Amino acid sequence: MSKVYYKTEEQIEQIRESAKVLSLLLGEIAKEVKPGITTLSLDKLAYDFIHDHGGTPAFLNYQGFPYSLCISVNDQIVHGFPSDYILKEGDIISVDGGVNLKGFISDSAYTFGVGEISIEAQQLLDVTKAALYKGIEQAIAGKRVGDISAAVQEHVAPYHYGIVRELVGHGVGLHLHEKPEVPNYGKRGSGPKLEAGLVVCIEPMINAGKAGVKFWDDGWTVSTIDGKLSAHFEQMVAIRKGAPDVLLTFEHVEEVLGKK
Repeated sequence: MSKVYYKTEEQIEQIRESAKVLSLLLGEIAKEVKPGITTLSLDKLAYDFIHDHGGTPAFLNYQGFPYSLCISVNDQIVHGFPSDYILKEGDIISVDGGVNLKGFISDSAYTFGVGEISIEAQQLLDVTKAALYKGIEQAIAGKRVGDISAAVQEHVAPYHYGIVRELVGHGVGLHLHEKPEVPNYGKRGSGPKLEAGLVVCIEPMINAGKAGVKFWDDGWTVSTIDGKLSAHFEQMVAIRKGAPDVLLTFEHVEEVLGKK
């Protein structure tokens, strides 16, 4: 994590332009997520799409990461490698990507069901996504990071899911990872104050079973400790007075999913 970077209005608008490319990319990925395709084919789609729109993949070669997307399947939580794995009916996959457009960084993730998924898997996705929006509601100038964290935790708690603690949201925009860290658990009124000009990624990572994680020998992939499913949704928010300013939209994804 680098330092805190406060953005000007002009910089926030540039970050929003980067986020537009990423939101369109997630929509294109939604069209391709189905049984029989490899996760590596999604990575190639992302690489080509981002370049075609004048950007570069923010993840590629970041601290040595060798792909344009993190694709995490089933019990993988985050930072999974795209591979020759062929998606099958009932899988869930977290697709996490970033765009560098003229030096401005966007970052987002969406967890997709592959074909028909179980009721249990669908509930995990629904709860995790709803927790994201509960966190976003608190992303307002004058509140604190702990208000976001507590909102996520409070929404998830009744379902007895595991809330990942080793991995957190973060500042973003001029660099892929900036301060402050934004955990998915915490106490209201605690943590750094949210001030106008911050741009943060809020990203609940929620496990169907235990909260514990396992770090793989590849140095990147993180999975659940008990082999149960994990879901991950991530949005970018500019901190302002009065209301959160969500910089990236899932509408392109949801339009595609509504037609499937």
